[in-house]
Amino acid sequence: MTSLRGRVAVVTGGSRGIGRAIARRLAAEGADCAITYRQHAEEARALVAELEAVGRRALAVPLELSEPDAVAPAFDEIASRLHQIDILVASAAATAFRPMLEQKPHNLRRTFAISLESFVAAVQAAARRMPGPGRIIAISGIDSFQAMEGHGVLGAAKAGVESLVRALALELGPRGITVNGVNPGFVETDSSRYYIEQGLGRVYAEAAAELTAATPVRRLGTVEDVAGLVAYLASDAASFLTGQSLVLDGGLSIVSPLNRLTGR
Repeated sequence: MTSLRGRVAVVTGGSRGIGRAIARRLAAEGADCAITYRQHAEEARALVAELEAVGRRALAVPLELSEPDAVAPAFDEIASRLHQIDILVASAAATAFRPMLEQKPHNLRRTFAISLESFVAAVQAAARRMPGPGRIIAISGIDSFQAMEGHGVLGAAKAGVESLVRALALELGPRGITVNGVNPGFVETDSSRYYIEQGLGRVYAEAAAELTAATPVRRLGTVEDVAGLVAYLASDAASFLTGQSLVLDGGLSIVSPLNRLTGR
């Protein structure tokens, strides 16, 4: 697959989980990839080696997204080494999964700095370096529109990201840059397992079985599902799609709780 051949993608939070799957998929589609990471240097180096082994240029750049002023220098380094940026995928996120009444001011500042301030800084840095049709894709989450225990602050930040997606699509569209969001439902990752086990105090296998039974397609999401949608949004086929946040959850969010009374 070479639909993105000749293009350069930047994936924030690309060393693990959804971000890593996205980088792999974009590389499979032909894109050269730069990933940013905060602390998982070994995983980042391993991914770079993996992408280079399939013939892609790749690099990993350490970036502390809770410090928005660090974004521009990191993108300067990427642009100097890969010469352009065509695709930006904002995948990184972090928060303190606590009840709202227990949130500390620094928790709020860090969450919003990573999800909002650094997202804007990354868009500003990337858009200036997009030589032709550009693609900006933000990874959101269902906590942006559904209340979840411990997710109040992150959900608010992600809702803000989706608002920015619409504003940026309007402003950047005349420059040939589309801006969209991907809103994954429950996806099997280390983070989702941690939330189920530590946040909700549930046995993961039991919770996963309940979620699977409630999902119309009768399976959980995978990081590859998310990566596949991102790859489409990054392609020329999606050139008329912008300003949207697409829910990718196997249909779970469309099902009324009353439907569970049927046992189906």
